Amino acid sequence: MATTTRRPVALAAAVATAAALGASVLALPALAADGPDKAAGGSPVMELKEGTLDWGFKESFRTYLASPMAQGKTTVAGGAKQAANNGVFTFVDGTGTYDTGTHATANSFKGSVHFEAHHGVLDITLSDVKLSTKGTAAPTGEITADTVTKANDGTFVTRDDVAIAALDMTAVRPGQGAGGAMVFKDIPAKLTKAGAEAFAGFYQEGAALDPATLTVKAGGGPKPTPTKTTTPTPTPKPTRTTAPPTAAPTTAAPTTAPTTGTPSVLNGKLTWGVKESWRSYVVNTCGGKATTTGGATKNGAVYDFALGSGTWDAKARETDAAFTGTVRFECAAHTIDLAISDVKVKADGSSGTVVADVTTAKGTRNDVTFAALDLAKADYAAKNGVVTLTNVPATLTKDGAAQFAGPNGEAFYTPGTAIDPVTVALTVDKDATLPSTTTGGTTGGTSGGGSGGGSTAGGSTTVGGTVGGSGALAATGADLPTGALLGAAGATAAAGAAVVLAVRRRATRS
Repeated sequence: MATTTRRPVALAAAVATAAALGASVLALPALAADGPDKAAGGSPVMELKEGTLDWGFKESFRTYLASPMAQGKTTVAGGAKQAANNGVFTFVDGTGTYDTGTHATANSFKGSVHFEAHHGVLDITLSDVKLSTKGTAAPTGEITADTVTKANDGTFVTRDDVAIAALDMTAVRPGQGAGGAMVFKDIPAKLTKAGAEAFAGFYQEGAALDPATLTVKAGGGPKPTPTKTTTPTPTPKPTRTTAPPTAAPTTAAPTTAPTTGTPSVLNGKLTWGVKESWRSYVVNTCGGKATTTGGATKNGAVYDFALGSGTWDAKARETDAAFTGTVRFECAAHTIDLAISDVKVKADGSSGTVVADVTTAKGTRNDVTFAALDLAKADYAAKNGVVTLTNVPATLTKDGAAQFAGPNGEAFYTPGTAIDPVTVALTVDKDATLPSTTTGGTTGGTSGGGSGGGSTAGGSTTVGGTVGGSGALAATGADLPTGALLGAAGATAAAGAAVVLAVRRRATRS
């Protein structure tokens, strides 16, 4: 045998040797080692049989589906198996070919895996999984699968042979398995451009996927060179049915509260973060942004809204104040575009409301009763010319929760869900100075008496455009609107995102 060159042992080389020597030796043969790859013209084709592919797609995705937040399940069928403890999947009964001229291999497997979560919003099945390789000096490969994507209108769109994973074979060494099988363990896999598009941007091209392990046996000998088949025309990518997000609303002139019988407020501000886990999801997990305009400004992790007008009556324990400014949450990957403006706080004794104009892709709704306020511990008295309602607990109303609904009515949050508390500071004396105030997170702070000095009870969430941390969905709060976001995006997510890639089982092939 000719002396072998020192280069990575590719799948093709090992298959050729095993076929020639009865699968008893795993060495690089002369036909694969000497000279460049050859053209296919008339070269014999070896049969591959009894193959299996062990691949879990992405471990963090499987973990997410099994979480209480996703309420999902995974089902295998058609002969596919899943390892214990939510492990990887094994696709079975693999058959394929090895071209002795080009050293290319092609392997097809039986079995499908069906992912479900969020009460049907997430629905994905992978079937007709294939693994192919080519080259010897710098061998590469890919994993493809048939997919059916659930569109926003609830229909299913079929796509055949979607290239999901790119494989790097350069450092892969074959081992020997039972019955003389060749085992190519832990083949590195990354998401392809087509895979990223199929998952609607929840993962970026090049994202690491689970490594794949291929087990295959060489057949009895060369087969006739197969007739070249025409590559099927891929099904066009479905057109997104969700209407493009509406631009953030122009801040409307605040409604002036009645002044009869009550002193006018001279200056003031509202400090509020809307909802900490929502900000974290949009900015940190989704990779989106939160912007302020028209009198609203960023204040640490939350926002300040400037006073438009207001009234205050300490004896009656009433405050009615309107604020200017808009905060807009955007994430194109998940079709999120939600803007809140013209915020008003109405306080009467031990209760109150937050009212706002809300703009989504469906349009603008004015004067939505967004949140209910608990003012049982509020102090309406002015101190040093300043009235401060500090960290007033707030919960979503039915109308407020509805503003977060997905395109098909999927509920992000339910009425009564705690959101960020509000802090209102109002000056009623021309010589008074507004305090520097920040507000706590969703569960932080109580409604206490204001001293004019403000309060600080900041959370750890930072509002910005940089994706921080691991980006894991599970790390962003148990009350995140993951299911509805997945439905809106019509794609996939896990470990920083989620999937709505619905892949239908194909009809039994002849």
